[in-house]
Amino acid sequence: QVQLVESGGGLVQAGDSLRLSCAASGRTFNGYAMGWFRQAPGKERGVVAGITQSGARTYYEDSVKGRFTISRDNAKNTVYLQMNSLKPDDTAVYYCAAQRLLATIAAGTADYWGQGTQVTVSS
Repeated sequence: QVQLVESGGGLVQAGDSLRLSCAASGRTFNGYAMGWFRQAPGKERGVVAGITQSGARTYYEDSVKGRFTISRDNAKNTVYLQMNSLKPDDTAVYYCAAQRLLATIAAGTADYWGQGTQVTVSS
């Protein structure tokens, strides 16, 4: 089992920045690729970004490319999502997730999930 706890969400204005954090515990953190997903009201949950175990490779959904950056600190068992130039369309519950393969995260699924953190972007 991998336990994931997100933090850092909140209410911001369009154009602002936020950094989400996800602290992992349980099985070896650096054995898992990590991802961030989001779910807006009335929409399905979808992948936002993913990162390999070493951090060497990343994946981004098209709408966040150039604005969001995923990173990880294996010494701290933590993955981050730096979100810049936020838009109202980025409003959603953001979930941290763990999976063995980045490709599986990019395909939209994962084995372990956090409880989510709300991000609200006002116009």
